[in-house]
Amino acid sequence: ATDRAHRIGQRNVVSVYKLIMKDTIEENIVKLQERKKELAEQVLSGENVGSGSFTREELLELLEG
Repeated sequence: ATDRAHRIGQRNVVSVYKLIMKDTIEENIVKLQERKKELAEQVLSGENVGSGSFTREELLELLEG
């Protein structure tokens, strides 16, 4: 939907709002995306490279999403 709003030839300013309800699959997806983004930023910046281990629960949480 966002891509359609920003279609070729669009000259007006476009605002896109995502409405995420609490306790839904969409909320879980957003949380998972945020965690993966943070992890990618840590890996790319070299932060906490020495402590690059996950707990069993963290791994399962990432894989469940």
